[in-house]
Amino acid sequence: MDYTDDRPDERDDELFEDEDELMNEAESEEEKDEVEEELERLVFGDTAGFKDELKGFRQDTYREDGEDVEEEEEALATIADADLFMVDTGDVPSQALLSKPEGEITAYQRDPPAWHDSDDDERQISLMAVPRLRKLRHFEGEDVISGSDYTARLRRQFEVLHPRPAWADWSMQEKNSKKRRRYELEEDEMSDDASQNSDDEEDEDLSVQPLAKLLRSTAALTRSTQTTSTKRLKLRPEVIGIERMKDIQPTQPSAITSLTIHPTLPLLLSSGPSSTLYLHHLRPHPTPPDPANPLITSFHLKHTPLSTTAFSPPSLDSPQVSPTIYLSSRRRYFHTWDLSTGLIRKITRLYGQQSTQRTFEVLKPSPCGRYIALLGSDRKGGGLVNILSATTSQWLSQARLESRKGLADFAWWSNGEGIVLVGRGGEVAEFSLKENKIVCRWQDEGAVGITTIALGGRVAGFDSGRNKKAAPPLLGPDRWIAIGSTSGIVNLYDRTSWIETKPASTNPVPTKTLENLTTPVSRLCFSPDGQVMCMASRWKRDALRLVHLPSCSVYRNWPTSKTPLGRVSAIALGEVLAGEGVEERRMLVLVVGNEAGNLRGWEITG
Repeated sequence: MDYTDDRPDERDDELFEDEDELMNEAESEEEKDEVEEELERLVFGDTAGFKDELKGFRQDTYREDGEDVEEEEEALATIADADLFMVDTGDVPSQALLSKPEGEITAYQRDPPAWHDSDDDERQISLMAVPRLRKLRHFEGEDVISGSDYTARLRRQFEVLHPRPAWADWSMQEKNSKKRRRYELEEDEMSDDASQNSDDEEDEDLSVQPLAKLLRSTAALTRSTQTTSTKRLKLRPEVIGIERMKDIQPTQPSAITSLTIHPTLPLLLSSGPSSTLYLHHLRPHPTPPDPANPLITSFHLKHTPLSTTAFSPPSLDSPQVSPTIYLSSRRRYFHTWDLSTGLIRKITRLYGQQSTQRTFEVLKPSPCGRYIALLGSDRKGGGLVNILSATTSQWLSQARLESRKGLADFAWWSNGEGIVLVGRGGEVAEFSLKENKIVCRWQDEGAVGITTIALGGRVAGFDSGRNKKAAPPLLGPDRWIAIGSTSGIVNLYDRTSWIETKPASTNPVPTKTLENLTTPVSRLCFSPDGQVMCMASRWKRDALRLVHLPSCSVYRNWPTSKTPLGRVSAIALGEVLAGEGVEERRMLVLVVGNEAGNLRGWEITG
């Protein structure tokens, strides 16, 4: 049976009471007296009152401005006429003329500044308090100026003392570029839109690869010794005529360990452990105001202390081989720099020869321009040389010499068809690339710790390949071979009788034994014409001597005690052309680099 509770619930009573209170509050809000309404209008305002106040504000503003004008007119009426005017003497007493609108782009900046210091406007600087600031005043009585104005005046004063260079002036650059383009259009007679677009593209390429553009035209800007018929200078023995050239700048930050003069062009290549390569134009006698021996460009390889930098000689047999600069260091890689395209390529390994080529420190390109030789190493003892292709950098052959103390040095035949290897114990081997084997072995006389080897000169009949009926040289066309040792002794051999036949003995007698150096021989170099040999040691100051060939006599008048050689770390002998027309002549140049980073040159005159 279900029962229903008819008693109201307590929660319902509470809800009814809340509704009653809300209704009472609403009724009380609707019933407002006049006092409450007036207070609300004054505090919060109403639409009609806001419009009335707005009209009154405009009338008051006009009335106040008019009163100010009347007050100013009454104040000016009491001032004398002489005080109302001034004579313009050229001074600028108003600081308003010095201020620049915000965001204005001045002549020295292409874009507006990225950041502005607000404190500069609030700072006040007195020009009378500090005597050296008085020159910044625009008139005599000027004293306090703002910080931004002070900065602008300092900048203007600096530009007066140090004028802005042309390359930093955007307006001058735009004018020069327009003139250059206009000149190109007039010269080439190109007036259509297509020619203008091509000129713009050429300018962009020049800015991206300026060195490639420069070196492509090197043959036109400089004269090659390969195409001239000028006779060489005949040198006399014992006394040499030599003149010092201006020092080749800049001074390098490290010792100069590699020097090379281009075989046909007056270009000098130098480098050292500073990882920077420098390319100079050899001009001992420039036409004023051109500088002597100017720097063409420099190139930096990070974390690569350069030990060898060399030009790739022009190849007549392989014209597809482009002019290249080789850069090597004591690393497991070397770089090639293609001068015609500006492309730099990194060679990281020799496939199949990784165990024998752990470093690329010693690299020598062949005189014919077709091969590259690298001094390798072997755990079994002795030494070897890996020969690569100059076009593909692929391994071609290997020349090995069994020597108890390892391989000391090697040198190319002048025709590029073979190399001469010398061990530290005095063992000498001559390797022919055509036969791919060693064709001759002999022993250096009195060898005590061999350090370096060099070949130079030409045997008569094989100097330029004119004698085509003669048999090809067995050991290359080089006449002289010089071998230096740790004792400072240099053995000089004449190979004239070795060209067509091997040496009569495995222990040939040197033509001349030079004992002028007392410390280990570090550098040997022959001149292109084979008349001079230079030998030097880096272990003693001013340790350099010149030897005349074929007399094998050391020049006694140079160097002197005042010749600034220093510790010689690199030497180079080369030929450049001097004079023009009838006065054109070949000039023999000696360039010396020392451990202080200085490059000094001398011209051999006779």
